Amino acid sequence: MPIRVILPAHVHGMAFRASDADFHGATRSRLRGADVAHPFHGVCSVDLDTSTMLGRCLAYEPRLGPGHVFSHATSAALFGMPLPMDTDARLHVSETGAGAAPRTRGVIGHALTAGDVAKTIHRGVPVVSAADTWCQLAAILPREDLVAAGDFLISGRRMRSGREAPLCTREELASAVEKSSGRRGSRALHWALPRLRMGVDSRPESLLRLLLVAAKLPEPLVNDPTLVDDGRRTLHPDLKYERWRVAFEYEGDGHRTDKRRFRRDIVRRELFEAAGWRVIRVIADDLADPQAFIARVRRILRDREAFLAVLEARDVTK
Repeated sequence: MPIRVILPAHVHGMAFRASDADFHGATRSRLRGADVAHPFHGVCSVDLDTSTMLGRCLAYEPRLGPGHVFSHATSAALFGMPLPMDTDARLHVSETGAGAAPRTRGVIGHALTAGDVAKTIHRGVPVVSAADTWCQLAAILPREDLVAAGDFLISGRRMRSGREAPLCTREELASAVEKSSGRRGSRALHWALPRLRMGVDSRPESLLRLLLVAAKLPEPLVNDPTLVDDGRRTLHPDLKYERWRVAFEYEGDGHRTDKRRFRRDIVRRELFEAAGWRVIRVIADDLADPQAFIARVRRILRDREAFLAVLEARDVTK
């Protein structure tokens, strides 16, 4: 029985061109082993998880030319932008120089005019900048989801110690929008840009805010600090109307299936209500079919207006 050649440690978790096998201490015959994958034509990988977007990009990286960058939905996924659809397993790769668009199995190639986009390195691979990626998405996303993606970019992820630095600024997005004038999706970009807000934590928050405004209701505050527990604690409701002391809390399936989150939500709601706030719990069905939800919000706001007026009158007569 032939002895299988042990591959050097440095090739594990990486991809390389089959033509570079000798350089990596492997023979052509060894590349046919069951432990060696061939994710793209002419590329070999060992112990590389290609079920993730980053893994697929790393698998394709040996094929990247000097002007090639990951772009469109692929760079959006690498940046973590919230998208309404599952990301295509195929990679979007753009030629940003004078060459032709990449063409191979598993890749959607694009040829961009030199200078059309800014390039950067993110998560170790070359990508179109976050601002230019946002503009590329305008050709495929509904404009409300374009707002959600933009909110994500300028907000930064919430951490226990505060927020991470945003992936780009509103000014960078505005500059990219100007550069994109006249291209497909330009009108959606000009609609979305003034509607972006900082401090947003999720796509549903963005969609809910836009839904309320579209229904001619006042624009709510986003994750605004709110004192509860006699001023001893500060909570950040997803959205709120300060005037009516109404807070909106979006609850995805994770709020129901995660026991710790479920219990935390109960305590959180009780703290709001003890501080005189009315909490409106929002689920995905409310966003998908909003007519009944908007009617419920209007009714609650009318009731709160009357209730707070009574309280105010009592305070005046004391």
